[in-house]
Amino acid sequence: MANNGFQGSYANERPPSSTGSGGDNDVSSDPASSSFFVNDYKKHEDLKQMLDSSKDSLKLEAMKRIIGMIAKGRDASDLFPAVVKNVVSKNIEVKKLVYVYLTRYAEERQDLALLSISTFQRALKDPNQLIRASALRVLSSIRVPMIVPIMMLAIKEAVMDMSPYVRKTAAHAIPKLYSLEPEQKEVLLEVIEKLLADKTTLVAGSAIEAFEEVCPERIDLIHKNYRKLCNLLVDVEEWGQVVIINMLTRYCRTQFVNPNQSNTLDENDEKAFYDSDEEVTREANNKTKKAYMMDPDHRLLLRTCKPLLNSRNASVVMAVAQLYHHCAPKNEVSVVARALIRLLRGHKEVQYIVLSNIATMSVQRKDMFEPFLKSFYVRSNDPIHVKLLKLEILTNLASEANISTILREFQTYVTSSDHEFAAATIQAIGRCASNISEITDACLNGLVALLANRNETVVGESVVVLKKLMQMRPTEHKDIIIHLAKLAETITVPMARASILWLIGEYSDRVPKIAPDVLRKMAKIFISEDDIVKLQILNLAAKLCITNSKQTKLLCQYVFNLAKYDQNYDIRDRVRFLRPLVLPGEKAGALSKHAKKIFLATKPAPVLSSKFKERDQYQLGTLSHVINTRATGYQELPDWPELAPDQSVRNVEVVMPWIDVKITKKRQDKKKSFYSESEPSGSGELSSDHESSSEDESATEDSSEETTSASSSSSTCDEDSGSSTESESHLSKSIKEKAKILDIMDVKVAVKNNAEDDEEESGSDESSEEESSEEDSSSEEEVIAVKRKQKPAKDHTSKKSHEETSDVAKRPSEILLDLDFGPTSMDSTPAITPGDVLTPNSSFQTSTDVKSKPNYNFTSPIVSPITSHELINKITGGGLSAFYRFTRTMSIFSPKMISVDITFTNHTERPMSGIRVGQKKLQSGMEIKEFPEIGVTDLITVPDIEFECKNSGPEKLVARMPGTCGFCLWATNLGGGASVTVLMDIDFNDTTQPAQFQICTHSKAFNVSITAPVGELLQPNTITENDFLKLQGKLTGMNEASASIDVPDGNNNADAICGCIHEVANIVQVSTSEENVYRFAGRTVATGSDVLITVRALDNKKIQAIVNCDKMVIGTMLLKELKTSLSKV
Repeated sequence: MANNGFQGSYANERPPSSTGSGGDNDVSSDPASSSFFVNDYKKHEDLKQMLDSSKDSLKLEAMKRIIGMIAKGRDASDLFPAVVKNVVSKNIEVKKLVYVYLTRYAEERQDLALLSISTFQRALKDPNQLIRASALRVLSSIRVPMIVPIMMLAIKEAVMDMSPYVRKTAAHAIPKLYSLEPEQKEVLLEVIEKLLADKTTLVAGSAIEAFEEVCPERIDLIHKNYRKLCNLLVDVEEWGQVVIINMLTRYCRTQFVNPNQSNTLDENDEKAFYDSDEEVTREANNKTKKAYMMDPDHRLLLRTCKPLLNSRNASVVMAVAQLYHHCAPKNEVSVVARALIRLLRGHKEVQYIVLSNIATMSVQRKDMFEPFLKSFYVRSNDPIHVKLLKLEILTNLASEANISTILREFQTYVTSSDHEFAAATIQAIGRCASNISEITDACLNGLVALLANRNETVVGESVVVLKKLMQMRPTEHKDIIIHLAKLAETITVPMARASILWLIGEYSDRVPKIAPDVLRKMAKIFISEDDIVKLQILNLAAKLCITNSKQTKLLCQYVFNLAKYDQNYDIRDRVRFLRPLVLPGEKAGALSKHAKKIFLATKPAPVLSSKFKERDQYQLGTLSHVINTRATGYQELPDWPELAPDQSVRNVEVVMPWIDVKITKKRQDKKKSFYSESEPSGSGELSSDHESSSEDESATEDSSEETTSASSSSSTCDEDSGSSTESESHLSKSIKEKAKILDIMDVKVAVKNNAEDDEEESGSDESSEEESSEEDSSSEEEVIAVKRKQKPAKDHTSKKSHEETSDVAKRPSEILLDLDFGPTSMDSTPAITPGDVLTPNSSFQTSTDVKSKPNYNFTSPIVSPITSHELINKITGGGLSAFYRFTRTMSIFSPKMISVDITFTNHTERPMSGIRVGQKKLQSGMEIKEFPEIGVTDLITVPDIEFECKNSGPEKLVARMPGTCGFCLWATNLGGGASVTVLMDIDFNDTTQPAQFQICTHSKAFNVSITAPVGELLQPNTITENDFLKLQGKLTGMNEASASIDVPDGNNNADAICGCIHEVANIVQVSTSEENVYRFAGRTVATGSDVLITVRALDNKKIQAIVNCDKMVIGTMLLKELKTSLSKV
């Protein structure tokens, strides 16, 4: 019975097992149970059985419990054999947890981990990026030199992986391999160089960390990537931001000159001005001096780091603060003050580090933190180390302007119950008094008043501070010395008693009657005093014996005799030193004659300075700075170079996305003409260059240039005088110059010959080639009629017999503006894919392996959306309204930009002018190319030509901007009731954040924003079905999002589905051999991340949509919009 009761009582009281093991194993794991001593006890047996099970659910549960044990700090190494067997599991979740476990224990159980090397190598080829990264992580955790070649090969392959997550893991593995085999440094340098060139923000921080660990001295590897790192900084994860900023701080100190260097003249410049010889010399010297101008790359670093002061991570803010402290001009460092003050609201540990850095900065930069003086006031719940740091900062910030406020604050601190803090406050008062001479007397009076405090610590510290202050003005404070002498018996703090005795001995000539009496009293209690007091009693006796030997000689001998037999050898040695000097015998030494000079020499006043002053030698934010000692691995901050190194090493060649405007000519046969017979013969067909490939464009340009030169020579021969040639040359040059202005409006300038006005036709081969090249032109374009003044249009049928190939006009009146209307409607045949519009060589063609297969479900996509969004309401805009829409055309300024048409309408009767883009408030990484100001007078003037536009009457100039309107009027203002469509390009940086800016007129400014739907952030990417499937296999796991969508019965046909897809996203359909499967491919405009969409028609009422994308946020948002659109099929 007793035994049962014993077991039952402990079984009820013990807590449940943390490992989750049940049954008898749980009881046996309890040390308090009797079964703990059973011989057949087996630890974690239930977990091993679950891991050996054939069911993935049991294995997954066991792995979750094991990872939980590791998270709690419990040892699970004995489970290594059972866990490592599951590394070949086909269950993704189990495999992930197994790799997490192996990463933790691979270094401890290297022998067993080596048995799975082949499995890890196979996992490096796994389609799932998480598995590939986990395998590489485990492989790099096995610290065995034998597998260094395998690790090196795996890292080289991972660096070229499509997934940025795998490349990031490869960067983390590099320092591990380097620490295991430093001889591989040269090979690792090549790998690091590839990683540094990576443009993915996920990889940047890890690549820099690998660089810092392996080769921090190779600054040359940073040159080409410096500007890229600066621009990517705001998008890198917080851990990477800290690493990059610290590295760029050292880079800045080695590649740029000191921004705080002074080029001002010396103080004796005024004398030199009157001295002719010195003046000449100084002028010669000044020629070699150059005024400091900050390097643009230096400014780029400071500008890109500044937004990070708003980061939620204290380490990032601290990194930016130390960058500004060490690398920024003095007048710009103050921007970090507010951010540092914000960090003081965080945890106590964060407060301590931030205050330590502020204390160092406040020594040199008082003005920076003076506006935030109240933020450093001590709170009652602050820990002592925080209180002391705030006290240090308040003392550093003390000045004549705020000293009264600080002293009032100090008065409350002195009464604190924390004796250590009160004593530190008194020391702070002493520092303020020594630094600001105006308040020295007031501080002395306050400290004397504190001598009556009941707290002995306060009194003792007051005496010590008084002693230091009185050394500055020893002749003015006789009364204080007398007052301190009276307190010598009552004060019990050893340091205070020692300070009083030192003052009396040092200034004994000012208190000749009191000093001997104090020595008499101290001699009585000499034996019971502390050692520090005994030493000062000996010094007092020696000084009084020298200055007043009649009264104190016997007392001096008595004290010396007591000290001769003291237990402390320091006191005994002091007496042996003093006796020959003060009480010389018959054989007096030479030094005894100079005893007065030795003991009573004038002592310099102590300098009370901040203990943080010497910490400035260490870089802010480092461990060495916090502990005020050089820590292992600390890198000295380099000194500024005297001369700036060559800045061209950071230049990187960039291929400009635009093409020069050239003078071209368009030929047109009647059969190919877009125009009806009733239209004037002078009208030329407006062609679209977006449909031709890049090779066709170059060939057309070359042929047009040859035709131009040939026709120019022919024209010259036909002319009777040379003046015509000069006129032609001048006109051509003028048109080219003006074409540069119209380049922003995507306008092409063409020059027509007199022969064309006479409607003569040429049968040359060049003309036929041009006609054939224009057969693929769009058939739906708006028309602009161009007529010569006072010249009737001739019959259309006479054109075929009189047309010639000349490209140069003979009169300015024969100039024709051939305006490009951009993308056309997709109703015509052949169908044009979005890739035809956005990429020169993306006309849809299937590869040879697909041509033999049936092509199901392929439809002509819709290219340009017709939905417009309101930008400015006509009521709030005072009669000015604006609408915008996305054109889905290629930007002429940058391939990363998205073109947006903005239509302005003046609903009032009065004209408006000066419509332009004002202040921009853009997210980091965004960029806007604003449209030219509406209201520019006479952008280009073409004589003897009238332009007719559907939206406006005859004016000086009608220019076409890509959009629905087709034409826009550029004149001195926007007339009443008129509309203008302009083009603006925006780089959204692959985000759906709004681009905020102002639309300004001469009288008002309107705050507006343009938000791009996720589908407009894409551009078509023409690929084959095989390439699509390969790419989709690599974008699985976290990069895949899917959903089942219910559609109305019978509405899941190809036309309806593809129409919804093209309405939502600017992508191209991929030809597929599967029935009821629709595939679409595209890329993000800014970063080129692949986006794949697969739609499967499951039955008449349900379809499945799958989105694969590197950017998980874009993939999720795109799927949501697709689901909304497809559900309305």
